[in-house]
Amino acid sequence: MAGLASGGSVAVTAEDFIDAPPVEVFARFGADSDAGWLFGASCDRLAAGAFISMRIPLGGAGPVDIFGRVSGVRPPEAIDISHDQPWRGRVRIRFAPVSAGTRVRVHAEVDTGGIEWLMRRQGLPVPRSEARGPRVGLITSKSGSGSLFAAASQNLAALAVEEINADGGVDGYPVELLVADDETDPATGVREAHRLIRAGCRTIFVMTTSATYDAVSTALWASPTLIVQPQMSEGGPAHPLRLEFGERPREQVLAAARPLMKLADGNRWFLAGNSYSWPRRVNSVAHSLLPDLGGCIVGESYASLGTEDFSELIDKIQSSKADIVLNTFVGADAAAFERRCYAMGLRNRALSLGPAMDESTLARIGTEASVGIYGVSAYYQGLQTVGNDRLIARYRNVFGRWAPPLSTLSEAVFEGLTVWGSAARSAGGSEPQRIAEQIRSSTYDLPRGRVALSDHGSVGRHLYLAEAHGGTFDALLPLDVTS
Repeated sequence: MAGLASGGSVAVTAEDFIDAPPVEVFARFGADSDAGWLFGASCDRLAAGAFISMRIPLGGAGPVDIFGRVSGVRPPEAIDISHDQPWRGRVRIRFAPVSAGTRVRVHAEVDTGGIEWLMRRQGLPVPRSEARGPRVGLITSKSGSGSLFAAASQNLAALAVEEINADGGVDGYPVELLVADDETDPATGVREAHRLIRAGCRTIFVMTTSATYDAVSTALWASPTLIVQPQMSEGGPAHPLRLEFGERPREQVLAAARPLMKLADGNRWFLAGNSYSWPRRVNSVAHSLLPDLGGCIVGESYASLGTEDFSELIDKIQSSKADIVLNTFVGADAAAFERRCYAMGLRNRALSLGPAMDESTLARIGTEASVGIYGVSAYYQGLQTVGNDRLIARYRNVFGRWAPPLSTLSEAVFEGLTVWGSAARSAGGSEPQRIAEQIRSSTYDLPRGRVALSDHGSVGRHLYLAEAHGGTFDALLPLDVTS
């Protein structure tokens, strides 16, 4: 059931009744795989700060996956959860004794952004006022398997636009950010891209899988719209209105392979990932580079986006006697894969290298299961630069201590929009061609340091090999990307 709440939001309440006393129900919450009636909650430990996922029924809209952090616990009566996906808010869960057992009540307030998301999810039109200034679009994954790694993207995009507007906006007008959800599905991403264009967006940032970026780029090839993929990618065809800022597979594999083989004290690699363009490109690069670097590929396997059971694949990896798994799963799939690797004992013999492994995914994997996982990227939350210290302090000040961590997959959106804003001011407006030309001819001081773009829009950068520890990445080792 739903009702009006303060601040223009809608209060949504769901209930369930369980034939067990509150103490028992509370103890099973998030920890019992058979307790599906507890709103699909999954949590390794029920304590403040712990990562938690839930699947909450919302009537005709169908169930909603919530990713967040436990922000308060009062056994056996109450649990509070703060979350940013698929909208920003708080969920309150209350356990009350009744004659037949326990009544579990979930209360959530859905803000304006959440209401719009739910309306679009049901195919309903969402009214939009006339633009007062330039509009820029962001396609991200607020739902589907990619929603885990995209958790902080909208926050960081909003922060960047706020800073652009604090500096005077573009051509004297404030910039408005419009956000779309591709549901981790390329066809949905294309539909949402067309919607953003109809709403007046002349630049669209695609912060989701390469599969969606490729589909959007192809569908809008003849459109005068600037399409930007800020995070890591395999790189696409050259186009004057295409920019791909992030790390490339060749530089990641080339830089990380030898240091990781030394850490693993072995050279046998198994390639495992989702079945779409980016993982296949990474593995193609691995085939071309690893033999010359002293590596030996002993197996390769793919699974579709949204896969949950990886037992058969992990059996194959164990049989191969691999020393290192090149993990190109993304988001929820990467978390499910690594958690299963740990449960089946694979971590006792093989390290894992995840080119797209980020802090949000590590939080879902958990502290124990993430031991032995490495990432290779140009940005980590623990990067010690003056610009990054300022960004993190501002992010936490605006979004709070329970907001999802920054990572290369979300911080790239902040940097991309910061670059766009600077270029738009220099170009004197939001005309895509002039902005793209300006971006390609400039250098920028960003949280990771000073960067410049090539003619194709890729960024010259430093890479780091990072080790998972305590549910996050630390021990950043600078890598040589030219060897």
